[in-house]
Amino acid sequence: MKIKKFAGKQGNLWKEKSKEKNKEKKRITKRDARGRKVSSAFLSPSVLGVLVFFVIPFFVVFFYSVVDNPISHQFVFLDNFRMVFQNAAFRQAASNTMKFSVIAVPLAVVLSLGLAMLLDSKMPFKSQFRTFFLTPMMVPIASIVLIWQVLFHYNGMVNDITALFGAGKVDWLKSEHAQVVIIVLFLWKNLGYNMILFMAALSSIPKDILEVAVLESAKPWQVFLFIKIRYLSSTLLFVTIMSLINSFKVFREIYLLTDDYPYPTVYMMQHFMNNTFGNLDYQRLSAAAIMMSIVMVIIIGILFLAENHFGRDVEG
Repeated sequence: MKIKKFAGKQGNLWKEKSKEKNKEKKRITKRDARGRKVSSAFLSPSVLGVLVFFVIPFFVVFFYSVVDNPISHQFVFLDNFRMVFQNAAFRQAASNTMKFSVIAVPLAVVLSLGLAMLLDSKMPFKSQFRTFFLTPMMVPIASIVLIWQVLFHYNGMVNDITALFGAGKVDWLKSEHAQVVIIVLFLWKNLGYNMILFMAALSSIPKDILEVAVLESAKPWQVFLFIKIRYLSSTLLFVTIMSLINSFKVFREIYLLTDDYPYPTVYMMQHFMNNTFGNLDYQRLSAAAIMMSIVMVIIIGILFLAENHFGRDVEG
């Protein structure tokens, strides 16, 4: 009898524990459901914004790129893309933009990384040096353009300085040197922001790993290549993508410096699109935008694959 009573009590205790566990599970489920609803409420404006301002316009642009005009909507498939690719202005703009990005983006990444490593070391006047490169971030675009016009105008300061050494005057913004001027402007404006990102990433590298490398007699280039670059891989990816995007946005500065139709070497994709939009040629504009989007997606995809390969052992 005692054994049966004990077994009965144990059974009741087990049932009560099971009920408590089920109640706890229900409470957790309800709490999770409330959490999902709150998260959805906070995310819904962002999702709606992406749909309204990015996804829907993209499909509208794609639709315009495969029809003959906005009124008849006759399907022409790749004819608009063929017309754009055969257009001399588009080819020149695409070539100039590609050349500019190929030169300016690597320079922006390498120079900003070098500056960050220099500031990460023990050097005098570190704060003044940092302030010098961060100043362009606080200067409005119109002021930057005015400074560059004063410097590189035909009667500007640069020509005054070169004249002291017997050199002739050069109209920098209306000559073969125009793209060099724009590259220098791009670097001057973007190095500070990139440098700050790299400095933050360098400060997050575990000090004990660097100390072990020094104790193991690792050379500075080995520490940089096999430790620092691995930990900087995600920052390198972000800085490269942002520099690439900014290289496409340099149109603002060029437009304010040189107007709608600049010297041929600085006629960029944004000039082509701006002039095409002004002519109300939505089909060519849409086709060019789709082609640019495809190129950007391919480049960013390659960058992600490279970052995943070189940074995977650090991220675990």
